[in-house]
Amino acid sequence: MIVHPELRRAARHARRPLLTATLLQGAVTLTHLAQAVLLAVALADLARGATDRLPVLLGAVLGTVAVRAGLTLRQRRTATRAGARVRVALRDELLVHLGRLGPAHLTTARAGAVRTTLVDGVEGVDAYVSRYLPQLLVTLCLPPLLLAALAAVEPRALAGLVPALLLALAGPRAWDRLLARRGREHWDTYEALGADYLEALQGMPALRAAGAVGRTRKRLEERSAALHRATVAKLRVSLVDTGITDLAVQGGTVAAALLACWSAVTGSTTATGTYLVLLLASECFRPVRDLAREWHAGYLGASAADGLAALRTARPPVAEAGTARADWPSPPEVRFEDVEFAYDEQDGAGEPALRGVTFTAEAGRTTAIVGPSGAGKSTLLALLLRHRDPRRGRITVGGRDVTAYAPDSLRRNIAVVSQETYLFHATIAENLRLARPDATDDDLVRAARSAGVHDEIAALPDGYATVVGERGATLSGGQRQRLALARALLADAPVLVLDEATSAVDERREADIVRELVAAAGDRTVLVVAHRLAAVRHADRVVVLDGGRVDAVGDHAALVAAGGLYARLVRAGQAYEGELAA
Repeated sequence: MIVHPELRRAARHARRPLLTATLLQGAVTLTHLAQAVLLAVALADLARGATDRLPVLLGAVLGTVAVRAGLTLRQRRTATRAGARVRVALRDELLVHLGRLGPAHLTTARAGAVRTTLVDGVEGVDAYVSRYLPQLLVTLCLPPLLLAALAAVEPRALAGLVPALLLALAGPRAWDRLLARRGREHWDTYEALGADYLEALQGMPALRAAGAVGRTRKRLEERSAALHRATVAKLRVSLVDTGITDLAVQGGTVAAALLACWSAVTGSTTATGTYLVLLLASECFRPVRDLAREWHAGYLGASAADGLAALRTARPPVAEAGTARADWPSPPEVRFEDVEFAYDEQDGAGEPALRGVTFTAEAGRTTAIVGPSGAGKSTLLALLLRHRDPRRGRITVGGRDVTAYAPDSLRRNIAVVSQETYLFHATIAENLRLARPDATDDDLVRAARSAGVHDEIAALPDGYATVVGERGATLSGGQRQRLALARALLADAPVLVLDEATSAVDERREADIVRELVAAAGDRTVLVVAHRLAAVRHADRVVVLDGGRVDAVGDHAALVAAGGLYARLVRAGQAYEGELAA
């Protein structure tokens, strides 16, 4: 009888239909009681040779069966609707919360494990909430009423029924803690297997290229065997639970039958009372038997409860306290003021990834951010989009701290194209319209032309109606990045961020694309992050980062003339180009 707080909370999404389903389940149980009483009276009449009431009694029994069938149908429909409502509400709640957690959460959590919780875990909650909980309430309420009815007929029968009923309800509780632990182990193993399978499917090209398919298959076989062992361990405990329940049910029924027969032999009860004890004793245990059946149906939900609770209560990396709308009347200025940030932060400690970063991206101008790997370029953008918050300092957009904006509004008005582009299994047009659902076909073409990908789309058999496959698998890396660029331009956001957005194309083409993008951006505020400096030569201002600090700020010509880190990076890039040409 495990009632996890997370599952009780989930049941609140459908209180009324669940209450209705519980009352209907109780009514179904009462029809069994009525049928038992009618049959007991009919059997007693037959034993006495009195058949006058027999047709009426049998008709009443058939009527009871028909009423029970109608109640059962309605109860199941109500429970199904309640379960569906709980599933939808719980999954929506978790998805919204996952959106609040943002990309930072998935840097530590495995995508396959989160998928298992959102899909299989929520599905398991359905049976627990819609079937087990109503039956649990019926089991706790109705047997005492049946015992009271039996006490009025044959009090001595209670000597066999009450201990058996207490054993059936309380005996398995001694195993609840072990059963809960086995359930958590089973769910953890199931979740790990799902995560490994998803990772293997997504990484199949890399596994084949590395010749690691066999090793991965072996690991998945080991995971599957571990899940089998966890399932068997769980079933062992569950079967003990079921065995105790069955022993109590059978033993109590037999004890009540023997006492009833003894009362009949000694003449201390009537034939009707004897038959009532025989039939009602079985009905006393019906809710207990049904509860055991529904428990097995809803056990996956109980196992997944801890995983659901962990996801729901995970704390977002940033507090979403801001409410201001990011509706800037003109392209805004972006300013970083003495920003410090550390990833592994505990009690303010941790090695900073950014140290005292201060610079301004002027409104309507293009600002490039360059530096060696690990300099903190992408970290700056994560802070700008509020995937994380700085330890010290502040970031302003349009003269207002980013923490003052509603996060959704802020991110909607900053179009981002990153190195790792993501396209969905849909048409090219549908992928583009993610940025602006009301965009016309002409809008799509203009954005694609600006990103330098229209001609390639037009050459495809279905043009913009071409399905690109999961993650854009049917396209090249350069085509995927240029589609992402087109999507960002289509969003028409006042701030455009390009985070290594053209790294999948050759350097000469990259410079052309960036130049075309800057021209297409018009008067937007543009931030360009790049390793290859050909992409930033035409920026209005270049910010050079090194070791999490601002090393220099200026335009391309001035920084080259200064002879610092930027000049060394330029020379290194020129030397690399010379080696390629040779």
